[in-house]
Amino acid sequence: MRDVSKLAGVSTMTVSRVLADPSIVAPDTRERVMRAVDQLGYVPDLVAGSLSSRRTNFVGLILPTLTNSNFADTAQGLAEALGQSYQLLIGYTLYRAGEEERLVRSLLARRPQGIVVAGTLHTASTRRMLLAAGIPVVEIWDAPGAPLDRAVGFSNFEAGRAAARHLLSLGHRRIVAIGSEADGDRRDARGEARLQGFAAVLREEGVETGLILRHGPAPVSYAHGAAAMKLLLRDMPDVEGVFAVSDGSAFGALMECRRQGIDVPGRISLMGFGDFEVGRECEPAISTIRVDAKGIGMKTGQLLRDLIDGRDAGAPQSIDLGIEVVPRGTTALPCRASVSNQAMQGSEP
Repeated sequence: MRDVSKLAGVSTMTVSRVLADPSIVAPDTRERVMRAVDQLGYVPDLVAGSLSSRRTNFVGLILPTLTNSNFADTAQGLAEALGQSYQLLIGYTLYRAGEEERLVRSLLARRPQGIVVAGTLHTASTRRMLLAAGIPVVEIWDAPGAPLDRAVGFSNFEAGRAAARHLLSLGHRRIVAIGSEADGDRRDARGEARLQGFAAVLREEGVETGLILRHGPAPVSYAHGAAAMKLLLRDMPDVEGVFAVSDGSAFGALMECRRQGIDVPGRISLMGFGDFEVGRECEPAISTIRVDAKGIGMKTGQLLRDLIDGRDAGAPQSIDLGIEVVPRGTTALPCRASVSNQAMQGSEP
């Protein structure tokens, strides 16, 4: 830093201010310092800085997977809201509770300024560590009544309810939800909550409640949706409507229907969740439950900045950003004539 200050003709304190928060330094001075930094190839020693200030200026983010575009959008929104003041260190669990526990322990050993974790179901050890951490903890992608500290998301249970109500409103009665099944400590708790919300509406409406297909481990994918749809069509050829807990799975289900020559939505209505780009751009476009994935990240980042800087010392709270049903080309009123014709054709020798 002394070398940079000599080359730029400023004090080491000015160099420190430029590197810590460029906005508080005059533009011409900032430019001279950064030009010197570039010429010398200087990289600040953040470990040394954190030892003196006890601020590491990084936030830990734990996600189930890095391949889901919604989680990627959330990470982007969080990074944008945190700005240059904080850096993200991202880990992923592949939906394993034990891996989440390991990541939490590893992150806390590095003294983050805050931790963001997807979901609200944790091992007892993870809960104890997070409660004792003494830093802001934000659970995302759910809206629990009693979060550990803060939560930003929506009700996955209500998302499942909304999907069932939409399919029933179109006149469908043989409707099914497809998701993943638990595999040891590998479990998609948010997808399971959507399945439970779906089943709850069926019970309330007096519709058959056993129509939930859990197939394969999390995370769901295009291949998962195709395989689940193939099983469903084999075991329940008269199905009228299908809700997949992810647009990725719904896309796979749509492709399986095409392979079998089944008209969507003329013969079967199909819904997904998440409003993925693939669901918007395929033909027909997939009806879905939209959530503001990037908005979850943005809101979480703003909340973290307030908590870290001491501007929000309120009680634990849960912020629900809501959901939206988005009807598109894969859901429609049932075509009874088509169903009857297919049933008659299937009965012919």
